[in-house]
Amino acid sequence: MSAIIFYLSLPLIILVSILPFRLLFVLSDLLSPLIYYLAAYRKKVVMENLRKAFPEKSEEERQAIARKFYRHFTDVILEILKMRTVSPRVLRKRISYSNPEVLQDIYDRGKSVIGMSAHYNNWEWTSACGESGPHHSIVIYKPLHNKYFDRFMKKARERHGVEMLPMRDTLRRVLQDKREENLALYGLISDQSPVWEEVQYWTSFLNQLTPVFTGVEKLAVKTDMTVVYYSMRKIKRGRYIIDLIPLSDDPVSTEENEITEKFIRTMEDFIRKNPEYWLWTHRRWKLTPRKLAEMENS
Repeated sequence: MSAIIFYLSLPLIILVSILPFRLLFVLSDLLSPLIYYLAAYRKKVVMENLRKAFPEKSEEERQAIARKFYRHFTDVILEILKMRTVSPRVLRKRISYSNPEVLQDIYDRGKSVIGMSAHYNNWEWTSACGESGPHHSIVIYKPLHNKYFDRFMKKARERHGVEMLPMRDTLRRVLQDKREENLALYGLISDQSPVWEEVQYWTSFLNQLTPVFTGVEKLAVKTDMTVVYYSMRKIKRGRYIIDLIPLSDDPVSTEENEITEKFIRTMEDFIRKNPEYWLWTHRRWKLTPRKLAEMENS
């Protein structure tokens, strides 16, 4: 069934991916209201998340954020599909670093980097910058359940100069690179919600008690890698700039959860400034009621 779904979808995906950017955004303008009003794709989840995150805003303000989000969300989905056929040269003109010297300085000091980012703006296009820095770029990812779509997305990403590494192989690869003195940049999306059994740390995020991963911090402490936050700004449709924000250059000397908290606070600040650019369709706080009940009964 997975193969059938993929091969039935493939012609449409390829057709969309070969559209010039101008027509791509015309298509996005047509699809956005259909997704928001007609299909109402995860609209209940989006509105519930916005009510939790911004209780101080009126319902009209939250609906305005939702409409902007769906317009941006449609752009991002089509931009991601475009990665399959657009040349690395063209895409690098549409996404760039504002301060690439941050990575060059880290490289010159003989250190590897962990690049933390969020589902904010076009998180997939960060891989288009794989050849823009001095480090060997490795994107850590969680394979999709559909192996055909997973293979398709992996190939699309690797066209733009990055190596894809399954999350389960991260520690082994990092330790191997350290032994062989390979300088690498390991990039990963760090705002996913962990499953209950893997939760080790809770914090306040967008007015909610929130479970967060601490694996990046532990890896940084174990290997003494510099941690950098990848903040993406949308200049206009289809054009982005990445600002590199150092979170820790000496992780061994940090307090427990200090790097994790810096990441959460930095991400939260950008989301509050431009909430329409975060991915509101995922159930970020599905574990919170269980944790609150556990705290009340303890």
